[in-house]
Amino acid sequence: MSMNFDVLVVGAGIQGAGAAEALAKAGYRVAILEQVGVAAATSSRSSKLIHGGLRYLESGQFQLVYECLRERRWLLDHKPQLVRMVPFYIPVYRHSKRSAWVLRLGLTLYSLLTGATGAYSRFRTVPQSEWDGLAGLDREGLVAVFSYYDAQTDDAALTRNVVDSAVALGARLICPGSLIGAELSGNGLRVDYFSEGQLNTLRTRALVNCSGPWVESTNALCSPEARLPAIELVAGTHIELPLSLGEQIFYVEAEDGRAVFVMPWRGGTLVGTTERNYSGDPRDVAPTIEEERYLLSTVQRYFPQTRALQTQDICNSFTGLRVLPKMEKNPFSRPRETLICSDNEKRPRVVAVAGGKLTSYRATARKVVKKLRLTLEEDDTGDGGKAAHTSPTGLSEKERNL
Repeated sequence: MSMNFDVLVVGAGIQGAGAAEALAKAGYRVAILEQVGVAAATSSRSSKLIHGGLRYLESGQFQLVYECLRERRWLLDHKPQLVRMVPFYIPVYRHSKRSAWVLRLGLTLYSLLTGATGAYSRFRTVPQSEWDGLAGLDREGLVAVFSYYDAQTDDAALTRNVVDSAVALGARLICPGSLIGAELSGNGLRVDYFSEGQLNTLRTRALVNCSGPWVESTNALCSPEARLPAIELVAGTHIELPLSLGEQIFYVEAEDGRAVFVMPWRGGTLVGTTERNYSGDPRDVAPTIEEERYLLSTVQRYFPQTRALQTQDICNSFTGLRVLPKMEKNPFSRPRETLICSDNEKRPRVVAVAGGKLTSYRATARKVVKKLRLTLEEDDTGDGGKAAHTSPTGLSEKERNL
């Protein structure tokens, strides 16, 4: 039986969007199955940043930072309507857990990893004569302020843009659509899904599971399953405050030493994020009053003009779920590299993407395409040979636009 698609991507968050776009651009017939809506979960609940991840240098994740900075440069060049550079400020106080010399060392390494020249690649020490212009930042005990540049985006808008690009390249979006099961049949997968009030079936050479916090439950519906390591969900909450602190972003320490962003967002201020283990249904995740108080007290620690605010003044709050490897370390210090797993290393039929950064979605997508290359060159006659279209560009225009 001929295939409807070469690849079914499950999930239309940023990782699914990126994988679908890359596969469609390579000439494969792609479908995206999304249960609720594009960027309906984690991909609309992030810190809205396109950045290398300065704090990941603390845990030695140099390759991740380098990859993200390279992707940041591409996004700034190719999606300037969605991604813009913003000045970041890091204040250092007598009570700060990270000293000025440690931050200077980290920022020097961060600048080197950008691999670029110009004002955006450098950091500077802000002189005291400029401290009055830092959005009312508390100056009691302040010993130094560093400034550097990173980028900000609208995460949901970026995800929608990438999905639109995939669809323009011929991918088909099935939304809403819920996976019922996927089973190996011949040299492909038979996929049952529920959409438009009825049970439907399609056939595909391979399935890419980009369902975010549902990655394990989606994997359990597949036969064969991808070989996922032990993972767990970590919830991160942000709050929105109804006052503006200017157009710069502040990178501050909470009382427990965690790094928290204070940033402009839609005329107000976005503060986040927290990190706590979560074991419930991903649909039910929500901010806790303790998290809201924690974030509010953190911003009040640094900006006196916010100290009159109460938790009831928070105009919005939201929680996203990260997928992280399960280990004894606290969530803040765990590795953030994307996990790309499959049922078979040589010719996988089911690939699962666990975790991943908004910034590096294209890098993840390239790895997915590479992982599936041999599988997607197979013949659909079931004899294990190469198809007549041994390269993705060999697909007919009709096939590419199914």
